[in-house]
Order: sequence, then structure tokens, then C-alpha cells
Amino acid sequence: MNYSLINEISFIFAIKYIVMERLTGKEEEILEFFWREGPLFVKQILEFYNEPRPHINTLSTIVRSLEEKGYVSHRSFGNSYQYYAVVSHNDFKKHTLRNVISKYFNNSYLGAVSSFIEEEDVSLKELERLVREAKNANKKK
Repeated sequence: MNYSLINEISFIFAIKYIVMERLTGKEEEILEFFWREGPLFVKQILEFYNEPRPHINTLSTIVRSLEEKGYVSHRSFGNSYQYYAVVSHNDFKKHTLRNVISKYFNNSYLGAVSSFIEEEDVSLKELERLVREAKNANKKK
């Protein structure tokens, strides 16, 4: 087994999660459009909004910000750019969850789960399902 390759891959994934910058609400909203619809031109994003729609320059600025933060990239079509997500929805959710657990639960997943149990009135049946899922996840590792 090539351990240097495994270490390099692990390092790349670690850097990916460290480098991800936080997004504003509007940035997340637009990133959701890319995840749902695929590659889009800024003019197409405008169509997802009801009246009064944001100005196209505002959307363009937000999309460029997403690109600077590493969440989207683009392909050139003449003078136009078609943007697409380079971070998957799943990776984003995992990173966001890690941030919440780090910030609010002192890196304790148990603390987070305990809080949900206390605050959300989780049933015994749901807890048993959670234990089964945890056991299955550990078996896969």
C-alpha cells in the first residue's frame, strides 16, 4: 500500500476543509441554485427570483465572490461566463456541520447529539436508529 499517496490525499482533503470560507446567506442561496440546476450564466440565476429581482450586477458580484472563495468556477463562452459549483452539496454540509460542532460544542459530537436529544425531544426509536447507523458506519470503516 502506498502510504505517501494516502497521506497526500488526506492532506488535500484536510486543506479543502480548512480553506473553505464562510458564506453569506445570499452566497449560500446562489450556491444552492448551482447544486440544483447545474452550470448557469448569471442571467439565468436572475430568473430564479421573484419581483423585485436583484440587479444583475449584484448577482454577478456575489457569484464572483463565490468563485474567489473557491466554491464555483467558470467556463468562458465568448464574453460570457458560465459558472458551476466545484464544491459538492454533501462536502459543504459536512464542513458546515464540523464548524457548528467545533464552534458551539467544543468539537464534541456527543455534546451535539446530547443537545439535540434534550432540545428536540428525540424518541427512543430515533435514538435506536441512530445507534444502528453509527454501528453500520463503523463497520464500513
